[in-house]
Amino acid sequence: MKHNLILFLALISFAASYSQDYTSIDNSTANDTVKNKKGETLNEVLITANKPKKPISAARSGIKVMDLPQSVQVVGSEVIEQQQAIRLSEVVKNLNGVYVGSARGGAQESFFSRGYDMSANNMFKNGFRYNAGSIPEVSSLEKVEFLKGGSALLYGNVAPGGIMNLVTKTPKFTSGGEVSMQMGSNSYYKPSIDFYGPLNKSIAYRFTGSYENSESFRDYVKNERIYINPSFLFHVSDKTQITLQGDYLSADWTPDFGTGIYGKTILDLPRNEFFGALWSTANTKSSSASLLFNHDFNKNWKLNFNSSYQSYRRTQTSTAQLSTIDANGNWKRGLTKADAAEQIFGDQLSLQGTFNTGSVKHQIFTGVDYENSLAPSYTFGFYAPGKPADLLTTEATAINLYTYDYSTQNTVIPYPARTTQLTSTETQRFGAYFQDLVSINQYIKVLAGLRWSWQQGEATTTKEVIEKKNNVNVITTAYEDALPVIGAKSISKAFSPKAGLVVQPTKDLSLFASYSNSFTPNTGTTVDSQPLDPSIIDQYEVGVKKDFFKGLLTTNVTLYQITNNNLAQTAQYLSDGVTQNVNTNLKELVGATKGKGVEIDITATPLEGLNIMAGYSFNETKVSKSSGTSGSLVVGDVLARTPKNTANLSFFYKLPSGLLKGVTFGAIGNYVGDRTGGWNDDYLWTENTPSTNPKTYTVTIRDRDIPLEGYVTVDASLGYEWKKFSILCRLSNITNELNYTVHENYSVNPIAPRQVMTSLRYKF
Repeated sequence: MKHNLILFLALISFAASYSQDYTSIDNSTANDTVKNKKGETLNEVLITANKPKKPISAARSGIKVMDLPQSVQVVGSEVIEQQQAIRLSEVVKNLNGVYVGSARGGAQESFFSRGYDMSANNMFKNGFRYNAGSIPEVSSLEKVEFLKGGSALLYGNVAPGGIMNLVTKTPKFTSGGEVSMQMGSNSYYKPSIDFYGPLNKSIAYRFTGSYENSESFRDYVKNERIYINPSFLFHVSDKTQITLQGDYLSADWTPDFGTGIYGKTILDLPRNEFFGALWSTANTKSSSASLLFNHDFNKNWKLNFNSSYQSYRRTQTSTAQLSTIDANGNWKRGLTKADAAEQIFGDQLSLQGTFNTGSVKHQIFTGVDYENSLAPSYTFGFYAPGKPADLLTTEATAINLYTYDYSTQNTVIPYPARTTQLTSTETQRFGAYFQDLVSINQYIKVLAGLRWSWQQGEATTTKEVIEKKNNVNVITTAYEDALPVIGAKSISKAFSPKAGLVVQPTKDLSLFASYSNSFTPNTGTTVDSQPLDPSIIDQYEVGVKKDFFKGLLTTNVTLYQITNNNLAQTAQYLSDGVTQNVNTNLKELVGATKGKGVEIDITATPLEGLNIMAGYSFNETKVSKSSGTSGSLVVGDVLARTPKNTANLSFFYKLPSGLLKGVTFGAIGNYVGDRTGGWNDDYLWTENTPSTNPKTYTVTIRDRDIPLEGYVTVDASLGYEWKKFSILCRLSNITNELNYTVHENYSVNPIAPRQVMTSLRYKF
């Protein structure tokens, strides 16, 4: 696939040479109104939603993008609309260095950046972490912000690759809206509405909603979603505003763990074949409510209080794709039933201000935040016929992937299930931080900040007890009668500093260097049964931001290094210091990983109505140190699911005048380089027999990675706008490229083939 990468680099070079004019980071615009001191509506003005020098909400502190010692990308609603994106994975095609790592059985999309998984703690909606176990709705998004690099100072326990913030549409004091219908391949249709306007001089509203119903290029896979998103803006005074937002999503979908894999080889099977049970079903429900309070004491000082509640629940009954497929294609499908939920309460209080000490200007940002998460997760077992204490883990009869016949499959689940365990995990997070951007003069600025984070986790488990009596499994304590067992509290504390230097020889040129660190709590214990300290991850970054032709062309080049010097790995010895340890729950902080990379971002609007975004990213994250114990990683191994090379190029053009006024067209291409699925290789210690004293072991390297080739996808669109009507058609994956996302060693999901999408839109 090297020729694909060369093609992409050539296209990016062309875009850079062609675009010697402007782009904003977020290529969208928005109409709004301005109020006078009496709250009266003045004439409507056009606000450019994104200029390189404008702060973005993900940075929280109000610092201009050119003053931040890290890189930023924003995809606005105009690009999302022109792209006809229906999933977040399509939107992130515009974000350089971000890529989909796996589809997780169709339940969610897992994103990676700079070698790190973003899905656990790095996904935010309107500034609050949300559970990434669902696929978020795209139609309600005003923009998607991606703050690259270390953000632990502002957000606490986040991976160092970057954070993604989804910003939903907000009310306006002008009346307007639109209705739209999207239709496409595989019986896809999606009506959407968006209405906004004033209720009176002080209150504005907005309501967005959509309904989606579709089949899939995969047989028997279906999807049905309903989404609503109401919001209100209260203009209390010229200095005080309150925004109330809420949303609700219910999604019925078919669990789909993809195609088969034997050993390290993905089987050559039709892309459309669905090997899950025909009785597979799942539902995801997520909702949120938030309050954003903003008060300006004066032009220099601002107080913000934000509060949020989020609810998430996913239920699923299906077979699961496993890697234990026989060479002849026989496979006993695993049985799975899941019921997992999470409730998240979050509060943020911050103060933002500017002041001078002599000729030196200070722009400070300080505050505290708190989050409480309660996540219950049920475990289920399937009855063995006539033996209720014997739980089934697989179907009784194997299927054959090469001779699979849908007509022989049950459409109703043949096995009853019962609850066997409930694990409820409560996690509390608290952080206090202070940050100061010191402008020594107009050319030199220093950013310095420190955060203290405290995090506590505690799991309570209730489960049935099965014992063997007279060689027969017997349920001695049913789940309903079992007593909950409270596990040990896991407490992590960490300081997260950040320091950066920004040198600006001119207003349109910034050179920056920064250091930051992040922390990752660890599971397991030390050999002395003590909780492990968190792993501290250091990140160094240097870069240059340059605007050409009054900002019509924006470029950013960043180099970085990320080092985890105390990665948790299996301890070598037990507490006596002599006996070899093979218990992977006993760990020590002796491993290390090191990542390095470069990112090149280009955004431009060389002509009125033309938006161009291009980027190239290189990342290499390797295991740099290992204990060599059982379960530890192998030095020199590149981390799984991290391609070394990714690239993107997109343009969208709407002719503003002339005979073809209203014609729109565009294209977007993405390159994801060679990578591996599965897990990283590790050391396997096997006890020799007959055993000796002391015991002896044979050490081997367990080969667990699945090689995946790089690939390119290209989408193209063509449309026309006439007065308030518009039509837009998109052809995706024009070359019908076939490739896969692989989660660990299961959920080997093929990417979508060539498909058509058409949107009809009427704007009020």
